[in-house]
Amino acid sequence: MLERTGLASIADGRRAAARREWAVLAALLALLVALAVLSIGLGRVSIAPDRVIAILLSKIAPVTQDWSNADELIVMNVRLPRICAAMLVGAALAAAGAGYQNLFRNPIVSPDILGVSAGAGFGASLAVMLNIGAFGIQASAFVAGLIAVTLCFAIGQAINRHSLIVLVLVGVVIAAFFQAMISVLKIVADPVDVLPVITFWLLGGLNKITPSDLPVSAAMIGASLVLLYALRWQVNVMSVGEEEARNLGVNVGLTRIMLVLTATLMTAAAVSISGIVGWVGLVVPHMARMLVGPSFDRMLPVAIVSGALFVLLVDNFARAASSMELPLGIVTSVIGAPLFIVLLLRTKVSWS
Repeated sequence: MLERTGLASIADGRRAAARREWAVLAALLALLVALAVLSIGLGRVSIAPDRVIAILLSKIAPVTQDWSNADELIVMNVRLPRICAAMLVGAALAAAGAGYQNLFRNPIVSPDILGVSAGAGFGASLAVMLNIGAFGIQASAFVAGLIAVTLCFAIGQAINRHSLIVLVLVGVVIAAFFQAMISVLKIVADPVDVLPVITFWLLGGLNKITPSDLPVSAAMIGASLVLLYALRWQVNVMSVGEEEARNLGVNVGLTRIMLVLTATLMTAAAVSISGIVGWVGLVVPHMARMLVGPSFDRMLPVAIVSGALFVLLVDNFARAASSMELPLGIVTSVIGAPLFIVLLLRTKVSWS
């Protein structure tokens, strides 16, 4: 009798946790949609939220037009791509950070731990030097980011294929190498025409996003998010230890490779369209854990939505704080660093 009562209490607790998780996720989604509509109307030319909604609905349903063609052009060609890019970048970096932190069982791991951001920065800087256009910059950043992580993984496997510490150390070395190569490019770059472009790209920003920039990156980020969510149970089991995961039937090696691959693809795709944006993949997973707990299957969806919300908020601040738009990477650092300290002071718990 007592045993049945105990099992019933556990089941009730799990159901209550599930209801709380869905309530938090629904609230965050509603907040994200509302903020996206407000963000589209924010700018030098202010557009009311009801007009923004009407313009968006007119693309899928008949709506009486009471707005100017200029308003529609601003919404569809300028602000909507930027808002979508901000949400994609935030979701990708937060999900990648959550995956890496669970894989390495370390709360201070971020998506650039294996050198993807440094590699992407080098690729973009090289493309700027070669003057191959905006699409070439994005493609070069994406490919170079993948090359950096591939080198990291190959060298780590050659040294010790079972050691995550070795993988992290190799990632530090790879990142340092590509940072040095970026410095070399800055030294030899034309200080008038080329160097400012490299510098501002590395600082991060979404001010040059166009509708044509999104489809490929959105497809890669979307596919990676789906795959990472499909791996949520394996990642959750691996967070308690690899030996325990093997005993429970998890293919640890394959899961590790798939997690690194998906996180790398997401990070490279995000960095290729936004430049280097730090702190998102470090801070947001901590916020998600505070809301729904450390279990990866519950935390991942909340981290994805929270990441989109966080970057959208920061981007709004970056373009509205002053007459000159602030680089997104600087603003995320200024906001993210103290926020991370506050989160640590509030939790005061060790990684488990």
